[in-house]
Amino acid sequence: MLVVLSDTHAADGTALVGAAAEAVDDADLVVHAGDFTTEAVLESFYDTAEEFRAVHGNADNQAVTERLPEATTLEYGGVRIALTHRRRGGPTGLAMFGRERGADLVISGHTHRPRVDDEGAVTLLNPGSHADPRGARQSFAVLEPKDGGLAGRLVTVDGETFDRFDVGDT
Repeated sequence: MLVVLSDTHAADGTALVGAAAEAVDDADLVVHAGDFTTEAVLESFYDTAEEFRAVHGNADNQAVTERLPEATTLEYGGVRIALTHRRRGGPTGLAMFGRERGADLVISGHTHRPRVDDEGAVTLLNPGSHADPRGARQSFAVLEPKDGGLAGRLVTVDGETFDRFDVGDT
């Protein structure tokens, strides 16, 4: 299981609670789309997750930005994933970023609002924020391998699934 988080904005610790904490404990891989804020928060994720990949965000301090890239690409469950905190140009800029990297899925953060856009050639996923939702519900995403692709869902920290989506050949 892949768990996707973003926009922690904490001073220390992961700020994981409820279903988000449980999902991270069960995950094969945890991906974070930036804005930890401090190196202590970043270290907490490395200590908590079995396997962890991340990019820095615009609110991260220098210690975090020196340790993490602005963007990266990875594979999970046969799906190529491009990860960034944000891109100029909104959804169009994110889709272009994904196409440049040959990705099926682009994961981003920044807005603190959960969103899936699977209408184009590249699926765009923003998991929202599990800790600092700014007008939205506290949320994260879970993706699981299914038929050569990934079956995904957006989930609240209370465990409520409020959106489902597929990426790749599902």
